Amino acid sequence: MSQNTKLFSEMERYEIININDGEKYSTLGNNDILVDSYGNLKLLLLNDEGSRFGLFSRSDYKEIPWHYVRKIGARTIIMDIDEDMLK
Repeated sequence: MSQNTKLFSEMERYEIININDGEKYSTLGNNDILVDSYGNLKLLLLNDEGSRFGLFSRSDYKEIPWHYVRKIGARTIIMDIDEDMLK
């Protein structure tokens, strides 16, 4: 395996950080990624923890288009997006 490849099982522990405002969004394992039928990364889905009211409620997500992800580092996923652009 080359130095530039990463296993998803390792990336689950990566912390997601928005450098635009310094906000931290837990780890990738607590969030999700939407991949299209060609294997392209389309969206980073951030679990909106403030919307949970119980065990049986559905989770809401903030959808971050993948082009806002700037870098995948050694232990972080860095994105740069304005809060008002989050869906």
